[in-house]
Amino acid sequence: MSADSGLSADSGSGLSAGSGPGGGSGTWRPALHRSVMLRHDHVRGTDLLVLPERVVVLHGNAGSVLRLCDGARDVDGIVAALQARHPGAPVAEEVPDFLGRLRAEGWLT
Repeated sequence: MSADSGLSADSGSGLSAGSGPGGGSGTWRPALHRSVMLRHDHVRGTDLLVLPERVVVLHGNAGSVLRLCDGARDVDGIVAALQARHPGAPVAEEVPDFLGRLRAEGWLT
């Protein structure tokens, strides 16, 4: 994760870092909705969210963020893990917002 992490998902919904509702923190323990699968496309070299009748292409480090959404970690724990991996990156500012937008889409529970 660089200073510009580029967290985004391209589904035609305009999701990108810096817009949308905040993700909240504290007790919310994000996990992929049961109908959503995180997959890696080896041909394109990118991560995908596979939903019923739809595929969302993830950009930047979005896949690595979502891999931490296992229902065991709260948002603060996810941020802490990412800050340890990527010191100096704007994790605390971008990740909660990104997760909140995916939650609003119904992709995270």
